[in-house]
Amino acid sequence: MFPLTEENKGVALLLLRTGTCPRCIFRFCGVDCHAPYKLPYKELLSDLQKFLEADKETLILEVPNPPLKKIRLQESEDEVGNLGQNGESEITVSGGGDVASENSTVCNVCLGILQEFCEKDFIKKVCQKVEASGFEFTSLVFSVSFPPQLSVREHAAWLLVRQEMGKQSLSLGRNDIIQLKEAFKWITHPLFSEELGVPVDGKSFFEVSVVFAHPETVEDCHFLGEVCPDCFKPAKNKQSVFTRMAVLKALNKIKEEDFRKQFPCPPLSPKAACTVLEIECAHGAVFVAGRYNKYSRTLPQTPWIIDGERKLESSVEELISDHLLTVFKAESFNFSSSGREDVDVRTLGNGRPFTIELVNPHRVRFTAQEMKELQQKINSSSDKIQVRDLQVVTREAIGHMKEGEEEKTKTYSALIWTNKAIQKEDIEFLNDIKDLKIDQKTPLRVLHRRPLAVRTRLVHTMEPRYVDEHHFRLRLKTQAGTYIKEFVHGDFGRTKPNIGSLMNLTADILELDVESVDVDWPPALDD
Repeated sequence: MFPLTEENKGVALLLLRTGTCPRCIFRFCGVDCHAPYKLPYKELLSDLQKFLEADKETLILEVPNPPLKKIRLQESEDEVGNLGQNGESEITVSGGGDVASENSTVCNVCLGILQEFCEKDFIKKVCQKVEASGFEFTSLVFSVSFPPQLSVREHAAWLLVRQEMGKQSLSLGRNDIIQLKEAFKWITHPLFSEELGVPVDGKSFFEVSVVFAHPETVEDCHFLGEVCPDCFKPAKNKQSVFTRMAVLKALNKIKEEDFRKQFPCPPLSPKAACTVLEIECAHGAVFVAGRYNKYSRTLPQTPWIIDGERKLESSVEELISDHLLTVFKAESFNFSSSGREDVDVRTLGNGRPFTIELVNPHRVRFTAQEMKELQQKINSSSDKIQVRDLQVVTREAIGHMKEGEEEKTKTYSALIWTNKAIQKEDIEFLNDIKDLKIDQKTPLRVLHRRPLAVRTRLVHTMEPRYVDEHHFRLRLKTQAGTYIKEFVHGDFGRTKPNIGSLMNLTADILELDVESVDVDWPPALDD
């Protein structure tokens, strides 16, 4: 059943006469049923014309710009309606059956968006681009970017229609108009699903985006910049101040009379339709988590580059991520972990939790067996690191790792040298010290990258083991974030108390190992 009623006929004739496409006419008539929009454009135009030809009498419509014109309802099937610039030509509607009108005019409101860009041929072109992109996906979200001048043209058409409806004591609010993107979505989403065989889902991580432009009418917005300059502020990463949101803000602010002085109502019909600037495919990030062990004392966690010069050939980050980038076919990555160890510190035990964000991955589905094989490949590629519990996690789950950075505990093993000779009984008192509170000024060695501050930390327990008269090993369980090296040597008095002050001697650290990072994440996997 045709969605327009007799009540809509005056508005439909007015809009069609001034160069508006059938789908936009539906929008301004508040048609919120999806089915009519989905009809092929030629069929839709024919149905609209059949609806209008029901009136056999001459209809006279007042259009503010141009002056009063007539719409004649002819009896000849061969007469064609010419949709001229600004509605200056007459629409001829056949009275003897189907109207043979061809739609050669680009819509003066949507600039062709709801004409050729809703047809199967265009959707197939987009789908060909999607299939050639090489992305793996089970659903997609389809997003579009329309030229901001469409909002100006819609505003002009709304003022025209509102005036026409006022003659019938009817009202039309801005919110009564079906949004262009909504109508576009109703038409195109089923076509995408049919062509690609997957659902269109707003929550999908795979996005297909199309950016439209219309150079011919790009200056439509410029008068708003003069009338409402406060609405247009330069912004970073924006080539023009005339963004969609800025234009909408100005349209809400400008007075009707000022708008009509500056912009034609109805808007002029353009010579050409919109062009497609770009069609892009992108997949949301995938997050891989695990725990790593570091067995080398010459391997930094992240690339060690000073003044543009690499100091060491590799890093924990690179040894893991290089494999993930290749397998997931991602563009780039971001590495993060629960704390970090110095280049000369080993990480033993169950390892340190880490996550890697893989940006725009083309492959995203992996079985548990495939992840296990990937883990084995990483481990066999280097004797400096080992990875365990490698798994894909959600973005939200990463919060569990970050929660442990300050609240959790870490266990260390340190080899300590003393300047004075010691006996076994000289270190036994350390066993009895529990929850020792220490104040640490930002260490001199990290002052270049961390702000100066005094941080209070707890050393929960200490277990010394005598080696010889100048060496002993100390196992410490501390609050996360404790600087262990500084706790041993004092950092020129910046950490108080310290091992040296507790033993009344000079102490230094020769080796340090992380034995455990007490963050219960990610979940342990079966070997």
